[in-house]
Amino acid sequence: MQIIKTKKLPIYIWATEVEDGAMQQALHLAEHPFAEHHICLLPDVHEGFGMPIGAVLATKEVIIPNAVGVDIGCGMCAIKTNIKYDNINRKILEKIVIQIKEAIPLGFKHHKKPQPMPQHLKTFPGIITQSEKNEIPYQLGTLGGGNHFIEIQRDADNFLWIMLHSGSRNIGKKVADYYNNKAKEWNKKWNNIVPDSWNLAFLHIDSEWGQQYIAEMNYCLQFAKENRLYMLDTIKMIFYDYLKCDFGDIISIHHNYANLEQHFGEQLWIHRKGAISARDGELGIVPGSQGSHSYIVRGQGNPMSFMSSSHGAGRVMSRRAAVKKLNLDEVKKNLDEKGIIHSVYKPRDLDEAPQCYKDIDEVMEQQKDLTKPIYKLYPLAVVKG
Repeated sequence: MQIIKTKKLPIYIWATEVEDGAMQQALHLAEHPFAEHHICLLPDVHEGFGMPIGAVLATKEVIIPNAVGVDIGCGMCAIKTNIKYDNINRKILEKIVIQIKEAIPLGFKHHKKPQPMPQHLKTFPGIITQSEKNEIPYQLGTLGGGNHFIEIQRDADNFLWIMLHSGSRNIGKKVADYYNNKAKEWNKKWNNIVPDSWNLAFLHIDSEWGQQYIAEMNYCLQFAKENRLYMLDTIKMIFYDYLKCDFGDIISIHHNYANLEQHFGEQLWIHRKGAISARDGELGIVPGSQGSHSYIVRGQGNPMSFMSSSHGAGRVMSRRAAVKKLNLDEVKKNLDEKGIIHSVYKPRDLDEAPQCYKDIDEVMEQQKDLTKPIYKLYPLAVVKG
């Protein structure tokens, strides 16, 4: 870890390289009038909107919608089975993948019928959730697109795992956009002490809009978690139909959120954007790409990172650049040779090619004081939107 001094707060960096855009955003965070202690850049850091993805920010008096991001509550879950890959053949794996694609809406698709909602999701705390209450039951249990995925994996002992990455769907984006606009209005009342170009407008936590954002953000966190668990239940049923397997405990985390926590003897709003909580002994998930392995990790509770770690490998190539530069046949051949049932079929799918992401082992090495790997998981089949 290296430390860069700025005019206000230091920036603690666990990455060996930080692109110029992400570093400029980190400098804005360090100079933000309400930022506290220091800024953290994790090994998967890359440029985001306002705040880098793979970064952690602490505040006291305010909350910053763009420091959480548009996919509020985006996160992961994983579960181990008691079936070994040796005991199944590829045809069964292919059938399971087909069943998953038929059962779970992918990309922009929603369910054709409303899904049964858990009781705690039937209370809508604010103007956006109220306006979306008729749409939410159709979105529950849907994957989304982009970097969201369902993977069937194996560990070093060949036991099968299920891993899932998804978020709060359209509701999270609507909450993020609405309250970021309110934050811009609030910032004007403070004579724009945060430049508009930084995209880091804030809401005081004691204000009406600040309280409303926190309530609706927390609803999105709950929805995103239930969305993942709903899909996981569907996949578990498909697995059981084919394999009659048992399942271990679910590991469930999110990596786009703000949470009031105790650090350095103070109550701070910790904004994790593309970062997971990594308290001492806490289980987490750090995925690679659809062509590389992923890790189940245990947090080490490092106070310097506000007890956080990276949420994945992190992009090294933009989606547009990937489609323009990568060769579809070469990418497909590479995945085919690894025996992975992948999701790269068309040129537009290249935006999620393995080459778009950092080396996951380098990421893990750079944050060895933040987390310890306990399982290394290898991809067998990948479902994406």
